[in-house]
Amino acid sequence: MVTIAFSKPTRGAEQQRLLFDRYPEFGFAGLQLKGGQYGEYLDDPVAGAERFRADWGTEPGHVSSVITMNPLDEAGKERLRALSAFAGAVGSQRVVLCHDVPRDGLDDSDLIRFAGELSDYAEEAAEQGVVLSLHHHTGEPVMHRRDFEVFFGAVRENTLRLTVDTGHLLMSGVTDIPALLTDFASVIDNIHLKDYDDGEFRLLGQGSVDLTSVLDTVAKLGPGVTLCVDEESRAEIVEGLRVSRDFLARTR
Repeated sequence: MVTIAFSKPTRGAEQQRLLFDRYPEFGFAGLQLKGGQYGEYLDDPVAGAERFRADWGTEPGHVSSVITMNPLDEAGKERLRALSAFAGAVGSQRVVLCHDVPRDGLDDSDLIRFAGELSDYAEEAAEQGVVLSLHHHTGEPVMHRRDFEVFFGAVRENTLRLTVDTGHLLMSGVTDIPALLTDFASVIDNIHLKDYDDGEFRLLGQGSVDLTSVLDTVAKLGPGVTLCVDEESRAEIVEGLRVSRDFLARTR
């Protein structure tokens, strides 16, 4: 059975505590954390992991994955290394990397170069017991359908994995999401289930993404894939949890 996680940005410690306290009540197995929910603990990753657990609890689900927006400049490389060490120390399964580099002006050679660099960092993360998974993103290097083919054609085998985001695919003009899931199943380890319409991310079922077909395809991918509701609509935390739970109950 696919593991189902939840992710949502929070504003301040009170909202973060609400998210940490309430997500199990709605049937989610864990959280995939945004940068603002762990960033203050990265200066000393191992000691920071201990402080994080003291502040937020030791339940494994509290930090099933960490999500980062990161370029690969020198500061970005050091942050990625620190984040991999933190993730390993706190017991996180993966680091989800949004490669924060503008897509404009890049060609195939850039994608191939990035694939080699990120394969290296995936191997480093594996030494910490953590998977590095690329989150494709609108406006970033891997954006269009052909980008996936070029980029993952150059990734070294058994290194970097792929986080598919349904909302960002539709925003980027990729409409046949089940086909992409099927074609790249060998590298997919994580799926961000997100709805989108008219320039905004929406609560599940309130946008234009064919989420039913997506979920039908996800069910065929196998137990090693995590399904994460990446809730980035304007809804408050409890509404996002409730609507997401109810949508999944109706469609799975």
